[in-house]
Amino acid sequence: MNVEAIKSIYFFEMARTRRTLLQSVVSPVISTSLYFIVFGAAIGSRIQEVEGVSYGAFITPGLIMLTLLGQCISNGSFGIYFPKFTGTIYEVLSAPVAMSEILLGYVGAAATKGLMIGVIILLTANLFVDIRIQHPGMMVLFFLLTAITFSLFGFMIGIWAANFEQLNLIPMLVVPPLTFLGGSFYSINMLPPFWQAVSHFNPVLYLVSGFRWSFFGIADVNPLVSLGMISLFLLICLGSLGWIFKTGYRLRS
Repeated sequence: MNVEAIKSIYFFEMARTRRTLLQSVVSPVISTSLYFIVFGAAIGSRIQEVEGVSYGAFITPGLIMLTLLGQCISNGSFGIYFPKFTGTIYEVLSAPVAMSEILLGYVGAAATKGLMIGVIILLTANLFVDIRIQHPGMMVLFFLLTAITFSLFGFMIGIWAANFEQLNLIPMLVVPPLTFLGGSFYSINMLPPFWQAVSHFNPVLYLVSGFRWSFFGIADVNPLVSLGMISLFLLICLGSLGWIFKTGYRLRS
């Protein structure tokens, strides 16, 4: 394995974060803080508790997951799309670097950025609500699996996208509705039976539910089922990328 190639791609992508610190770090933290103020304070004053947990604390895992998904998809997609847009991707593809090494560099950087933002938001949340973590090992596992999986998903979007409109199509129009309707701000047990059944078709529900269980021991879905769903999506992303690398889809043309 060409470790130097992986490190070069990884540190180049990480350096871009330092150059755009306001956009990459400060902006999502401020946005999430506003969620705490609006939802935690305004709505939380009317909804005191959800399943024995204060409303401000209850929405914390959902807010972290919302930001983590958005950041990983955005960083993963832009990381590979920009070299395609400028044409420098052909220099990378012509170098003696395996596709798996390119993937490790770009996806590793995207996942690292997402995890950094997630940790900062978790620390920021302590300024607004009292956070407790009952299952720290599972929290880290869900954290890592989600970051890696959706960085891979973002990488796929970056390869597929032919222009900036397509690049932003899924992150802007598909992911936010799924996140908001995936139990980030409520328990699906509060919904009528029909909409509870519909919610189970939303993949984000399993991420938020499993992550929330690691904090408070409460979940809308069995945490093992949530873990199985995120693992399945990870395998699907890896299989799809394997096909893309084998065929050169939108990379070599």
